[in-house]
Amino acid sequence: MTTLFIVIACSLLSGLAMALGAVFAYFEKIDNQLIEDELRHGITAFGAGALLSAVALVLVPEGIENLMPLTASIWFITGGICFMLLDIFLKKINTPASQLAAMLSDFIPESIALGAAFATGNSNAFLLAALIGLQNLPEGFSAYRELNSTAAYKPKKIILMFALMAVLGPISGISGYLWLSEFPQAISAIMLFASGGILYSIFQDLAPQVKLEKHWAPPMGALLGFVLGMLGLMLTAH
Repeated sequence: MTTLFIVIACSLLSGLAMALGAVFAYFEKIDNQLIEDELRHGITAFGAGALLSAVALVLVPEGIENLMPLTASIWFITGGICFMLLDIFLKKINTPASQLAAMLSDFIPESIALGAAFATGNSNAFLLAALIGLQNLPEGFSAYRELNSTAAYKPKKIILMFALMAVLGPISGISGYLWLSEFPQAISAIMLFASGGILYSIFQDLAPQVKLEKHWAPPMGALLGFVLGMLGLMLTAH
């Protein structure tokens, strides 16, 4: 099994987690409204925790290795600003696809970084692939519900669209593997750009959705999402 095939397989499986999250949202029907609310908020929190672990344990530590402090800070902040401008644009055109756009904005640069990580023999490459899949699962869940809230998008069409978008993973991963592996500074810049955007998305879109009045369990999902990333890092380090 060649490394290129592994890149394709890992990035594709990570992308298909978007469709899997949409399938879960399609079948998720709980009669008890209180339990359903807790479940949905818990899934959102889990996604936020997984995203945070990707930033804190993989993307930022790897990203700052090849850049000067000021340059690293600029790329990180630029990522957050770009995601903010995208958020503002989507709000102005009143599209129901803000979660979808945020999901793709995370997935594409992370897949590029994933391909580059495999090319350089980075020990955290498989961990990064797992974390991308973990975050795509709840993001696919939320994006499905957002698109399904309007009559313009039918459930099966949304799921199919998410499955087709998974192909963007291998395309991005191959790009990182074949062309960016010789430019470690570019890889670091992409990782930090994605980190800034992800952190913006966590506090702008995900964290505000987690709180549920008179319920305290949903935020525990964030801890579970983060601890999975932490456990993965510790297992790959030994």
